Amino acid sequence: MSDPGDTMGDVLLAEIAQTSEAVSASPARKVKVAALAACLRGAAPGEAAVVVAYLSGELPQRQIGVGYAALRETPPPAGEPSLTVAQVDAAFGEIGAVAGKGSVARRRELLHVLFARATGAEQGFLVRLLSGELRQGALDGVMAEAIAAAAGVPAAQVRRAVMLRGALGPVATTALADGAAGLAAFTLEVGRPVRPMLAAAAPSVDEALAKIGGPAAVEWKLDGVRAQVHITGGTVRVFTRTLDEITGRLPEVVAALKELPVRDAVFDGELIALRPDGSPHPFQVTAARTATRTARDAPQVPLSVLLFDVLHLDGADLLDRPGHERGEALARVVPGPLRMPRIVTADPGEAKAFFDDAVARGHEGVLVKSPETPYTAGRRGAGWIKVKPRHTLDLVVLAVEWGHGRRAGLLSNLHLGARDPQSGGFVMLGKTFKGLTDELLAWQTERLRALAVREDDWTVHVRPELVVEIAFDGVQRSPRYPGGLALRFARVLRYRPDKRAAEADTIDTVRAVAPVID
Repeated sequence: MSDPGDTMGDVLLAEIAQTSEAVSASPARKVKVAALAACLRGAAPGEAAVVVAYLSGELPQRQIGVGYAALRETPPPAGEPSLTVAQVDAAFGEIGAVAGKGSVARRRELLHVLFARATGAEQGFLVRLLSGELRQGALDGVMAEAIAAAAGVPAAQVRRAVMLRGALGPVATTALADGAAGLAAFTLEVGRPVRPMLAAAAPSVDEALAKIGGPAAVEWKLDGVRAQVHITGGTVRVFTRTLDEITGRLPEVVAALKELPVRDAVFDGELIALRPDGSPHPFQVTAARTATRTARDAPQVPLSVLLFDVLHLDGADLLDRPGHERGEALARVVPGPLRMPRIVTADPGEAKAFFDDAVARGHEGVLVKSPETPYTAGRRGAGWIKVKPRHTLDLVVLAVEWGHGRRAGLLSNLHLGARDPQSGGFVMLGKTFKGLTDELLAWQTERLRALAVREDDWTVHVRPELVVEIAFDGVQRSPRYPGGLALRFARVLRYRPDKRAAEADTIDTVRAVAPVID
Protein backbone atom coordinates (compact mmCIF):
# COMPACT_ATOMS: atom_id res chain seq x y z
CA MET A 1 0.00 0.00 0.00
CA SER A 2 1.14 3.53 -0.68
CA ASP A 3 2.32 5.71 2.14
CA PRO A 4 -0.54 7.99 3.29
CA GLY A 5 2.06 10.69 3.72
CA ASP A 6 2.63 10.97 -0.03
CA THR A 7 2.91 14.57 -1.22
CA MET A 8 -0.47 16.26 -1.10
CA GLY A 9 -1.97 17.86 -4.18
CA ASP A 10 -3.65 21.21 -4.49
CA VAL A 11 -7.40 20.61 -4.39
CA LEU A 12 -8.99 23.94 -3.58
CA LEU A 13 -11.33 24.30 -0.64
CA ALA A 14 -13.73 25.90 -3.12
CA GLU A 15 -14.06 22.55 -4.90
CA ILE A 16 -14.95 20.87 -1.62
CA ALA A 17 -17.53 23.57 -0.83
CA GLN A 18 -19.09 23.26 -4.29
CA THR A 19 -19.26 19.49 -4.02
CA SER A 20 -20.81 19.76 -0.58
CA GLU A 21 -23.46 22.10 -1.98
CA ALA A 22 -24.23 19.71 -4.84
CA VAL A 23 -24.49 16.72 -2.50
CA SER A 24 -26.76 18.62 -0.12
CA ALA A 25 -29.03 19.77 -2.94
CA SER A 26 -29.89 16.28 -4.21
CA PRO A 27 -31.80 13.55 -2.35
CA ALA A 28 -30.72 10.96 -4.92
CA ARG A 29 -28.01 8.56 -3.78
CA LYS A 30 -26.60 8.14 -7.30
CA VAL A 31 -26.22 11.90 -7.70
CA LYS A 32 -24.45 12.18 -4.35
CA VAL A 33 -22.08 9.35 -5.25
CA ALA A 34 -21.29 10.87 -8.66
CA ALA A 35 -20.54 14.32 -7.20
CA LEU A 36 -18.32 12.91 -4.47
CA ALA A 37 -16.48 10.63 -6.89
CA ALA A 38 -15.78 13.52 -9.27
CA CYS A 39 -14.24 15.52 -6.45
CA LEU A 40 -12.14 12.58 -5.25
CA ARG A 41 -10.74 11.96 -8.73
CA GLY A 42 -9.07 15.36 -8.54
CA ALA A 43 -7.39 14.57 -5.23
CA ALA A 44 -3.85 13.28 -4.94
CA PRO A 45 -3.55 10.14 -2.77
CA GLY A 46 -1.92 12.13 0.00
CA GLU A 47 -4.89 14.48 0.37
CA ALA A 48 -7.65 11.94 -0.23
CA ALA A 49 -8.11 11.21 3.48
CA VAL A 50 -8.64 14.90 4.27
CA VAL A 51 -11.04 15.37 1.35
CA VAL A 52 -13.06 12.36 2.50
CA ALA A 53 -13.14 13.66 6.08
CA TYR A 54 -14.32 17.15 5.07
CA LEU A 55 -17.01 15.81 2.74
CA SER A 56 -18.16 13.48 5.53
CA GLY A 57 -18.50 16.46 7.87
CA GLU A 58 -15.53 15.48 10.03
CA LEU A 59 -12.11 16.79 10.97
CA PRO A 60 -9.08 14.49 10.80
CA GLN A 61 -8.02 16.12 14.09
CA ARG A 62 -11.50 15.33 15.55
CA GLN A 63 -11.46 18.31 17.96
CA ILE A 64 -9.44 21.53 17.67
CA GLY A 65 -10.92 23.55 20.53
CA VAL A 66 -13.11 25.81 18.40
CA GLY A 67 -16.61 26.36 19.77
CA TYR A 68 -19.72 28.14 18.57
CA ALA A 69 -18.67 31.47 20.09
CA ALA A 70 -15.54 31.62 17.94
CA LEU A 71 -17.64 31.20 14.78
CA ARG A 72 -20.13 34.00 15.46
CA GLU A 73 -18.04 36.72 13.83
CA THR A 74 -16.02 36.15 10.69
CA PRO A 75 -13.81 38.62 8.80
CA PRO A 76 -14.80 39.95 5.37
CA PRO A 77 -14.48 37.15 2.80
CA ALA A 78 -11.75 36.95 0.20
CA GLY A 79 -12.67 37.85 -3.36
CA GLU A 80 -11.18 34.81 -5.10
CA PRO A 81 -10.65 31.23 -3.95
CA SER A 82 -7.04 30.37 -3.14
CA LEU A 83 -7.12 28.11 -0.08
CA THR A 84 -6.13 24.49 -0.67
CA VAL A 85 -7.29 21.52 1.36
CA ALA A 86 -3.71 21.00 2.52
CA GLN A 87 -3.48 24.57 3.82
CA VAL A 88 -6.78 24.27 5.71
CA ASP A 89 -5.72 20.96 7.24
CA ALA A 90 -2.40 22.48 8.33
CA ALA A 91 -4.21 25.47 9.85
CA PHE A 92 -6.59 23.21 11.77
CA GLY A 93 -3.63 21.20 13.03
CA GLU A 94 -1.92 24.38 14.26
CA ILE A 95 -5.11 25.60 15.96
CA GLY A 96 -5.64 22.25 17.66
CA ALA A 97 -2.08 22.22 18.99
CA VAL A 98 -2.48 25.54 20.85
CA ALA A 99 -2.57 25.04 24.62
CA GLY A 100 -1.90 26.83 27.87
CA LYS A 101 -2.48 30.39 28.99
CA GLY A 102 -3.99 32.59 26.31
CA SER A 103 -4.88 29.59 24.15
CA VAL A 104 -8.48 30.71 23.51
CA ALA A 105 -7.37 34.07 22.16
CA ARG A 106 -4.60 32.50 20.09
CA ARG A 107 -6.97 29.94 18.53
CA ARG A 108 -9.37 32.74 17.59
CA GLU A 109 -6.53 34.72 16.05
CA LEU A 110 -5.43 31.76 13.91
CA LEU A 111 -9.03 31.03 12.94
CA HIS A 112 -9.48 34.68 11.89
CA VAL A 113 -6.39 34.46 9.66
CA LEU A 114 -7.75 31.31 8.01
CA PHE A 115 -11.24 32.74 7.46
CA ALA A 116 -9.82 35.96 6.01
CA ARG A 117 -8.34 33.88 3.18
CA ALA A 118 -11.68 32.14 2.46
CA THR A 119 -14.42 33.28 0.09
CA GLY A 120 -17.98 33.65 1.35
CA ALA A 121 -18.92 30.17 0.14
CA GLU A 122 -15.80 28.71 1.72
CA GLN A 123 -16.49 30.49 5.01
CA GLY A 124 -20.00 29.05 5.06
CA PHE A 125 -18.62 25.57 4.48
CA LEU A 126 -16.00 25.96 7.21
CA VAL A 127 -18.59 27.18 9.72
CA ARG A 128 -20.81 24.16 9.00
CA LEU A 129 -17.83 21.82 9.17
CA LEU A 130 -16.58 23.16 12.49
CA SER A 131 -20.06 23.37 14.03
CA GLY A 132 -21.03 19.82 13.04
CA GLU A 133 -23.90 21.02 10.85
CA LEU A 134 -22.62 19.65 7.55
CA ARG A 135 -25.55 17.27 7.06
CA GLN A 136 -25.41 16.44 3.38
CA GLY A 137 -25.85 12.69 3.08
CA ALA A 138 -22.17 11.76 2.68
CA LEU A 139 -22.57 8.86 5.10
CA ASP A 140 -20.10 5.98 5.23
CA GLY A 141 -22.05 3.88 2.72
CA VAL A 142 -22.37 6.69 0.20
CA MET A 143 -18.73 7.69 0.63
CA ALA A 144 -17.54 4.10 0.20
CA GLU A 145 -19.41 3.94 -3.11
CA ALA A 146 -17.88 7.25 -4.16
CA ILE A 147 -14.38 6.04 -3.35
CA ALA A 148 -15.03 2.92 -5.42
CA ALA A 149 -16.32 4.96 -8.35
CA ALA A 150 -13.38 7.37 -8.21
CA ALA A 151 -10.82 4.57 -8.06
CA GLY A 152 -12.60 2.25 -10.49
CA VAL A 153 -12.78 -0.65 -8.05
CA PRO A 154 -15.71 -2.76 -6.75
CA ALA A 155 -17.69 -1.09 -3.97
CA ALA A 156 -17.74 -4.36 -2.01
CA GLN A 157 -13.94 -4.33 -1.91
CA VAL A 158 -13.93 -0.78 -0.54
CA ARG A 159 -16.52 -1.66 2.12
CA ARG A 160 -14.49 -4.65 3.22
CA ALA A 161 -11.30 -2.59 3.42
CA VAL A 162 -13.11 0.02 5.52
CA MET A 163 -14.37 -2.72 7.81
CA LEU A 164 -10.87 -4.07 8.32
CA ARG A 165 -9.09 -0.71 8.58
CA GLY A 166 -11.82 0.96 10.64
CA ALA A 167 -11.68 4.27 8.76
CA LEU A 168 -12.53 5.66 5.32
CA GLY A 169 -9.52 7.95 4.91
CA PRO A 170 -6.70 5.39 4.68
CA VAL A 171 -8.85 3.26 2.39
CA ALA A 172 -9.45 6.20 0.03
CA THR A 173 -5.72 6.93 -0.01
CA THR A 174 -4.89 3.36 -1.00
CA ALA A 175 -7.75 2.94 -3.47
CA LEU A 176 -6.77 6.06 -5.42
CA ALA A 177 -3.08 5.20 -5.37
CA ASP A 178 -3.05 1.44 -5.87
CA GLY A 179 -6.53 0.38 -6.89
CA ALA A 180 -7.86 -3.11 -6.25
CA ALA A 181 -4.40 -4.56 -5.62
CA GLY A 182 -3.81 -2.08 -2.81
CA LEU A 183 -7.19 -2.73 -1.24
CA ALA A 184 -6.54 -6.46 -1.27
CA ALA A 185 -3.64 -5.84 1.11
CA PHE A 186 -6.07 -4.82 3.86
CA THR A 187 -6.51 -7.83 6.07
CA LEU A 188 -7.60 -8.47 9.60
CA GLU A 189 -4.65 -7.65 11.84
CA VAL A 190 -4.60 -8.88 15.40
CA GLY A 191 -4.15 -5.73 17.47
CA ARG A 192 -5.99 -3.41 15.08
CA PRO A 193 -9.75 -3.25 15.85
CA VAL A 194 -12.32 -3.71 13.11
CA ARG A 195 -15.76 -2.16 12.96
CA PRO A 196 -18.28 -4.27 14.89
CA MET A 197 -21.19 -6.05 13.27
CA LEU A 198 -24.52 -4.44 14.15
CA ALA A 199 -28.03 -5.83 14.57
CA ALA A 200 -31.35 -4.92 13.00
CA ALA A 201 -34.46 -4.88 15.19
CA ALA A 202 -37.75 -6.77 15.42
CA PRO A 203 -40.68 -6.28 17.77
CA SER A 204 -40.92 -9.96 18.78
CA VAL A 205 -38.98 -13.22 18.84
CA ASP A 206 -41.52 -14.76 16.46
CA GLU A 207 -40.87 -12.08 13.85
CA ALA A 208 -37.11 -12.36 14.28
CA LEU A 209 -37.21 -16.12 13.74
CA ALA A 210 -39.44 -15.64 10.70
CA LYS A 211 -36.90 -13.26 9.19
CA ILE A 212 -34.10 -15.79 9.73
CA GLY A 213 -36.29 -18.48 8.15
CA GLY A 214 -35.05 -21.51 10.04
CA PRO A 215 -33.06 -22.55 13.11
CA ALA A 216 -31.26 -19.64 14.75
CA ALA A 217 -28.92 -18.96 17.63
CA VAL A 218 -30.73 -17.04 20.36
CA GLU A 219 -28.48 -15.41 22.95
CA TRP A 220 -28.75 -12.90 25.76
CA LYS A 221 -28.59 -9.21 24.90
CA LEU A 222 -26.89 -7.49 27.81
CA ASP A 223 -27.15 -3.92 29.05
CA GLY A 224 -23.39 -3.61 28.90
CA VAL A 225 -20.53 -2.22 26.79
CA ARG A 226 -19.42 -3.84 23.54
CA ALA A 227 -15.84 -5.08 23.64
CA GLN A 228 -13.50 -6.38 20.95
CA VAL A 229 -10.67 -8.46 22.37
CA HIS A 230 -7.33 -8.99 20.61
CA ILE A 231 -4.88 -11.56 21.99
CA THR A 232 -1.41 -12.17 20.64
CA GLY A 233 1.75 -13.52 22.24
CA GLY A 234 0.14 -13.56 25.68
CA THR A 235 -0.85 -9.88 25.41
CA VAL A 236 -4.51 -8.94 25.74
CA ARG A 237 -5.92 -5.70 24.32
CA VAL A 238 -9.54 -4.55 24.68
CA PHE A 239 -11.28 -2.04 22.38
CA THR A 240 -14.70 -0.39 22.48
CA ARG A 241 -17.23 -0.32 19.64
CA THR A 242 -15.80 3.10 18.70
CA LEU A 243 -12.37 1.39 18.36
CA ASP A 244 -10.85 3.13 21.40
CA GLU A 245 -8.52 1.03 23.55
CA ILE A 246 -9.51 0.56 27.22
CA THR A 247 -7.16 -2.27 28.21
CA GLY A 248 -5.53 -0.38 31.09
CA ARG A 249 -8.87 0.15 32.80
CA LEU A 250 -9.80 -3.54 32.98
CA PRO A 251 -7.19 -5.59 34.89
CA GLU A 252 -9.70 -8.25 35.98
CA VAL A 253 -10.93 -8.73 32.40
CA VAL A 254 -7.38 -9.00 31.08
CA ALA A 255 -6.50 -11.56 33.77
CA ALA A 256 -9.47 -13.75 32.82
CA LEU A 257 -8.73 -13.61 29.10
CA LYS A 258 -5.05 -14.41 29.52
CA GLU A 259 -6.06 -17.90 30.60
CA LEU A 260 -7.62 -18.75 27.23
CA PRO A 261 -5.76 -21.51 25.31
CA VAL A 262 -5.02 -19.42 22.20
CA ARG A 263 -1.86 -18.08 20.53
CA ASP A 264 -3.57 -15.25 18.72
CA ALA A 265 -7.27 -14.42 18.45
CA VAL A 266 -9.87 -11.71 17.97
CA PHE A 267 -13.14 -12.03 19.91
CA ASP A 268 -16.33 -9.99 20.04
CA GLY A 269 -18.17 -9.73 23.33
CA GLU A 270 -19.74 -7.66 26.03
CA LEU A 271 -18.53 -6.17 29.31
CA ILE A 272 -20.96 -5.89 32.21
CA ALA A 273 -20.97 -5.27 35.96
CA LEU A 274 -22.86 -8.09 37.70
CA ARG A 275 -24.06 -8.41 41.27
CA PRO A 276 -23.21 -11.54 43.30
CA ASP A 277 -26.58 -13.09 42.33
CA GLY A 278 -25.78 -12.61 38.61
CA SER A 279 -28.19 -9.74 38.02
CA PRO A 280 -26.76 -6.67 36.29
CA HIS A 281 -25.87 -3.41 37.95
CA PRO A 282 -27.35 -0.32 36.24
CA PHE A 283 -25.65 0.48 32.95
CA GLN A 284 -24.03 3.57 34.47
CA VAL A 285 -21.89 1.34 36.72
CA THR A 286 -20.47 -0.53 33.73
CA ALA A 287 -20.05 2.68 31.73
CA ALA A 288 -18.20 4.35 34.61
CA ARG A 289 -15.67 1.51 34.74
CA THR A 290 -14.95 1.60 31.02
CA ALA A 291 -14.77 5.40 31.00
CA THR A 292 -12.28 5.63 33.87
CA ARG A 293 -8.82 6.44 32.55
CA THR A 294 -6.77 4.11 34.72
CA ALA A 295 -7.44 1.00 36.77
CA ARG A 296 -6.20 2.78 39.89
CA ASP A 297 -8.93 5.41 39.54
CA ALA A 298 -11.68 2.90 38.78
CA PRO A 299 -14.50 2.17 41.24
CA GLN A 300 -14.12 -1.23 42.85
CA VAL A 301 -16.89 -2.91 40.86
CA PRO A 302 -15.46 -5.76 38.80
CA LEU A 303 -16.57 -6.30 35.22
CA SER A 304 -17.43 -9.65 33.72
CA VAL A 305 -16.70 -10.43 30.07
CA LEU A 306 -18.99 -12.62 27.97
CA LEU A 307 -17.75 -13.47 24.47
CA PHE A 308 -20.17 -14.27 21.66
CA ASP A 309 -18.10 -14.37 18.45
CA VAL A 310 -14.59 -15.06 17.17
CA LEU A 311 -13.16 -13.33 14.09
CA HIS A 312 -9.66 -14.80 14.08
CA LEU A 313 -8.21 -17.85 15.75
CA ASP A 314 -4.60 -19.05 15.72
CA GLY A 315 -3.69 -17.84 12.25
CA ALA A 316 -7.08 -18.34 10.58
CA ASP A 317 -9.44 -15.48 9.69
CA LEU A 318 -13.04 -16.48 10.38
CA LEU A 319 -14.88 -13.33 9.23
CA ASP A 320 -16.29 -15.01 6.13
CA ARG A 321 -17.18 -18.30 7.81
CA PRO A 322 -20.86 -18.92 8.58
CA GLY A 323 -22.09 -18.10 12.06
CA HIS A 324 -22.39 -21.72 13.19
CA GLU A 325 -18.72 -22.41 12.35
CA ARG A 326 -17.61 -19.36 14.30
CA GLY A 327 -19.81 -20.49 17.19
CA GLU A 328 -18.18 -23.93 17.20
CA ALA A 329 -14.71 -22.36 17.13
CA LEU A 330 -15.66 -20.09 20.05
CA ALA A 331 -16.90 -23.04 22.12
CA ARG A 332 -13.62 -24.93 21.57
CA VAL A 333 -11.44 -22.29 23.20
CA VAL A 334 -13.69 -20.26 25.52
CA PRO A 335 -15.09 -21.91 28.67
CA GLY A 336 -18.78 -21.63 29.50
CA PRO A 337 -18.47 -18.90 32.17
CA LEU A 338 -16.85 -16.58 29.61
CA ARG A 339 -19.34 -17.32 26.80
CA MET A 340 -22.63 -15.55 26.20
CA PRO A 341 -25.51 -17.92 27.08
CA ARG A 342 -27.32 -19.12 23.95
CA ILE A 343 -29.55 -21.79 22.48
CA VAL A 344 -30.08 -22.88 18.88
CA THR A 345 -33.71 -23.42 17.96
CA ALA A 346 -36.40 -22.96 15.33
CA ASP A 347 -39.18 -23.31 17.89
CA PRO A 348 -40.83 -19.93 18.66
CA GLY A 349 -42.02 -21.22 22.04
CA GLU A 350 -38.54 -22.28 23.10
CA ALA A 351 -37.06 -19.00 21.87
CA LYS A 352 -39.73 -17.00 23.72
CA ALA A 353 -39.04 -18.91 26.95
CA PHE A 354 -35.32 -18.10 26.58
CA PHE A 355 -36.20 -14.45 25.96
CA ASP A 356 -38.46 -14.32 29.04
CA ASP A 357 -35.72 -15.86 31.19
CA ALA A 358 -33.14 -13.31 29.96
CA VAL A 359 -35.47 -10.43 30.77
CA ALA A 360 -36.35 -11.91 34.19
CA ARG A 361 -32.62 -11.96 34.99
CA GLY A 362 -32.49 -8.20 34.30
CA HIS A 363 -31.03 -8.27 30.78
CA GLU A 364 -32.21 -6.24 27.78
CA GLY A 365 -33.60 -9.08 25.70
CA VAL A 366 -32.07 -11.38 23.09
CA LEU A 367 -30.22 -11.39 19.80
CA VAL A 368 -31.48 -13.82 17.16
CA LYS A 369 -28.68 -14.80 14.78
CA SER A 370 -28.62 -16.67 11.50
CA PRO A 371 -26.29 -19.70 11.57
CA GLU A 372 -25.22 -18.91 8.00
CA THR A 373 -24.35 -15.22 8.14
CA PRO A 374 -20.72 -14.11 7.91
CA TYR A 375 -19.38 -11.37 10.19
CA THR A 376 -20.39 -8.27 8.22
CA ALA A 377 -18.66 -5.65 10.32
CA GLY A 378 -19.97 -2.11 10.47
CA ARG A 379 -23.33 -2.91 8.91
CA ARG A 380 -26.84 -3.69 10.13
CA GLY A 381 -27.82 -6.76 8.19
CA ALA A 382 -30.62 -9.29 8.44
CA GLY A 383 -28.26 -11.86 9.98
CA TRP A 384 -28.48 -10.45 13.53
CA ILE A 385 -31.79 -9.22 14.95
CA LYS A 386 -32.30 -7.72 18.42
CA VAL A 387 -35.52 -8.13 20.37
CA LYS A 388 -36.33 -6.14 23.51
CA PRO A 389 -39.38 -6.27 25.78
CA ARG A 390 -40.09 -2.58 25.32
CA HIS A 391 -39.72 -0.18 22.47
CA THR A 392 -36.37 1.61 22.68
CA LEU A 393 -34.39 3.63 20.18
CA ASP A 394 -30.94 5.17 20.12
CA LEU A 395 -31.60 8.73 18.93
CA VAL A 396 -29.50 11.85 18.46
CA VAL A 397 -30.03 15.07 20.40
CA LEU A 398 -30.61 17.87 17.86
CA ALA A 399 -31.47 20.70 20.28
CA VAL A 400 -32.52 21.26 23.88
CA GLU A 401 -34.75 23.80 25.62
CA TRP A 402 -34.07 25.64 28.85
CA GLY A 403 -36.07 24.36 31.79
CA HIS A 404 -38.27 26.35 34.12
CA GLY A 405 -39.45 26.04 37.71
CA ARG A 406 -37.11 23.74 39.62
CA ARG A 407 -35.24 23.16 36.34
CA ALA A 408 -34.56 26.83 35.71
CA GLY A 409 -30.98 27.35 34.55
CA LEU A 410 -30.73 23.77 33.28
CA LEU A 411 -31.07 22.41 29.76
CA SER A 412 -34.06 20.10 29.98
CA ASN A 413 -36.40 19.33 27.04
CA LEU A 414 -34.55 17.29 24.41
CA HIS A 415 -35.29 17.44 20.66
CA LEU A 416 -34.83 13.89 19.37
CA GLY A 417 -33.89 12.78 15.86
CA ALA A 418 -33.47 9.51 13.98
CA ARG A 419 -30.97 9.19 11.15
CA ASP A 420 -32.22 9.56 7.59
CA PRO A 421 -30.07 7.27 5.42
CA GLN A 422 -31.15 9.03 2.25
CA SER A 423 -30.48 12.67 3.13
CA GLY A 424 -27.72 12.08 5.65
CA GLY A 425 -29.54 14.31 8.10
CA PHE A 426 -31.89 13.62 10.98
CA VAL A 427 -35.66 13.31 11.22
CA MET A 428 -37.08 14.89 14.35
CA LEU A 429 -39.46 12.57 16.22
CA GLY A 430 -40.45 14.72 19.17
CA LYS A 431 -39.27 16.11 22.47
CA THR A 432 -38.96 14.79 26.00
CA PHE A 433 -37.86 15.87 29.45
CA LYS A 434 -39.13 12.73 31.17
CA GLY A 435 -36.79 10.28 32.88
CA LEU A 436 -34.10 12.86 33.61
CA THR A 437 -32.60 12.66 37.09
CA ASP A 438 -30.96 15.66 38.71
CA GLU A 439 -27.60 14.09 37.93
CA LEU A 440 -28.45 13.65 34.24
CA LEU A 441 -29.82 17.19 34.02
CA ALA A 442 -26.57 18.64 35.35
CA TRP A 443 -24.48 16.43 33.07
CA GLN A 444 -26.45 17.13 29.90
CA THR A 445 -26.47 20.88 30.58
CA GLU A 446 -22.68 20.93 30.64
CA ARG A 447 -22.29 18.52 27.73
CA LEU A 448 -24.84 20.13 25.44
CA ARG A 449 -23.59 23.66 26.05
CA ALA A 450 -20.20 22.45 24.80
CA LEU A 451 -21.91 21.18 21.62
CA ALA A 452 -23.94 24.37 21.00
CA VAL A 453 -23.89 25.86 17.50
CA ARG A 454 -26.57 28.55 17.97
CA GLU A 455 -29.24 29.50 20.47
CA ASP A 456 -32.17 31.79 21.09
CA ASP A 457 -34.10 32.70 24.23
CA TRP A 458 -35.54 29.20 24.67
CA THR A 459 -33.58 26.70 22.61
CA VAL A 460 -29.95 25.66 22.21
CA HIS A 461 -29.22 23.95 18.89
CA VAL A 462 -26.30 21.50 19.13
CA ARG A 463 -23.97 19.49 16.96
CA PRO A 464 -25.72 16.14 16.34
CA GLU A 465 -23.20 14.01 18.23
CA LEU A 466 -24.82 12.92 21.49
CA VAL A 467 -26.73 9.61 21.42
CA VAL A 468 -29.47 8.95 23.97
CA GLU A 469 -31.49 5.76 24.50
CA ILE A 470 -35.21 6.53 24.54
CA ALA A 471 -38.08 4.30 25.66
CA PHE A 472 -41.51 4.97 24.15
CA ASP A 473 -44.97 3.43 23.94
CA GLY A 474 -45.60 3.74 20.22
CA VAL A 475 -45.37 5.88 17.10
CA GLN A 476 -48.17 8.12 15.89
CA ARG A 477 -48.71 10.22 12.81
CA SER A 478 -47.98 13.89 13.37
CA PRO A 479 -48.12 16.87 10.98
CA ARG A 480 -45.90 18.80 13.42
CA TYR A 481 -42.65 17.12 12.35
CA PRO A 482 -41.14 16.84 8.84
CA GLY A 483 -41.13 13.03 8.94
CA GLY A 484 -44.82 12.94 9.77
CA LEU A 485 -44.20 10.75 12.83
CA ALA A 486 -43.86 11.33 16.56
CA LEU A 487 -42.97 9.11 19.50
CA ARG A 488 -45.68 8.54 22.11
CA PHE A 489 -44.68 8.99 25.76
CA ALA A 490 -40.93 9.20 25.05
CA ARG A 491 -38.65 9.06 28.10
CA VAL A 492 -34.89 9.03 28.65
CA LEU A 493 -33.33 5.77 29.75
CA ARG A 494 -29.66 6.73 29.53
CA TYR A 495 -27.04 8.40 27.40
CA ARG A 496 -24.85 6.24 25.15
CA PRO A 497 -21.33 7.74 25.12
CA ASP A 498 -20.13 4.45 23.63
CA LYS A 499 -22.05 5.12 20.40
CA ARG A 500 -21.43 7.53 17.55
CA ALA A 501 -24.27 9.46 15.94
CA ALA A 502 -23.68 7.41 12.79
CA GLU A 503 -24.74 4.33 14.80
CA ALA A 504 -28.05 5.81 15.96
CA ASP A 505 -31.27 4.22 14.75
CA THR A 506 -32.73 5.25 11.42
CA ILE A 507 -36.23 6.39 10.57
CA ASP A 508 -36.67 3.01 8.86
CA THR A 509 -35.93 1.27 12.16
CA VAL A 510 -38.53 3.45 13.88
CA ARG A 511 -41.17 2.22 11.45
CA ALA A 512 -40.03 -1.40 11.80
CA VAL A 513 -39.92 -1.52 15.60
CA ALA A 514 -43.39 -0.12 16.29
CA PRO A 515 -46.54 0.12 14.15
CA VAL A 516 -47.76 3.62 13.37
CA ILE A 517 -50.92 4.64 15.24
CA ASP A 518 -53.28 7.14 13.62
